[in-house]
Amino acid sequence: MILIDGKKVAAEIRSELKEKITLLKEEGKNVPGLVAIIVGDDPASHIYVSSKGKACLEIGMRTKTEIFDADISEGELLEVIKYYNSNNDYHGILVQLPLPKHINEDLVIETISPRKDVDGFHPVSIGNLVIGKDTFASCTPAGIKELLNRYKIETKGKHVVVVGRSNIVGKPIANIMLQKAEGANSVVTVVHSAAKEISYYSKQADILIAAIGKAEFIKADMVKDGVVVIDVGINRIEDSSKTKGYRIVGDVDFANVSKKASFITPVPGGVGPMTIAMLLSNTFKAYELYGK
Repeated sequence: MILIDGKKVAAEIRSELKEKITLLKEEGKNVPGLVAIIVGDDPASHIYVSSKGKACLEIGMRTKTEIFDADISEGELLEVIKYYNSNNDYHGILVQLPLPKHINEDLVIETISPRKDVDGFHPVSIGNLVIGKDTFASCTPAGIKELLNRYKIETKGKHVVVVGRSNIVGKPIANIMLQKAEGANSVVTVVHSAAKEISYYSKQADILIAAIGKAEFIKADMVKDGVVVIDVGINRIEDSSKTKGYRIVGDVDFANVSKKASFITPVPGGVGPMTIAMLLSNTFKAYELYGK
């Protein structure tokens, strides 16, 4: 079994981007910029946005965080987004979700210029992904594909089973993997909570992508020998032996499934670190396409 080290790959991506940005600075050129917009005081959201800001600074990317009270009106927030749509110093716009209930998340996402949609959530980005055009792919699915590529895992003609159908992971990774492209070109099955028996499908997987949001849901008897396992789940379970009283596990029973897998991602340290790395990569891509 080979452990897929997301921390290592994410560090490689950041290093590659840093080299490119350093060269831009040496040539006296503008550098890529990412603005993060956060509404309210959700601790997890603030920690996540802070991590993104630190990653930007690490590679020399321009970064800014706009923080607004939870009672900001929808109209005011949309005006902020429109301002950054036309601001040439910032090539990516990230609005941290979730938003307060009085703000329409769909409208907010649709107001972001597709040229600056580095989260890959805009309907234009999703539509381009489905029909196979070059676009901004959602960061977590893009990170999954990058892990498969960098570990030279064969995907052509392989049966990829995606457990979960969210708009953030399940649907986009399914569309990415079925494209007739290098590092994809797979036969894809999406299975979800409506299935009578998920194991019927998961046992068929050459590559299993678990994104169902249930702690250690995928057991060893649900996969075949030699399977490649990508675990997207991040779940807290009680553990009195830990200082915080809990530990983080994935959607896969790692201890037992890893005994049957050829490759597997750990949780934490697998897919998670790739999400921010791909956000930076998408921002650099936006700069190259539209910002020079």
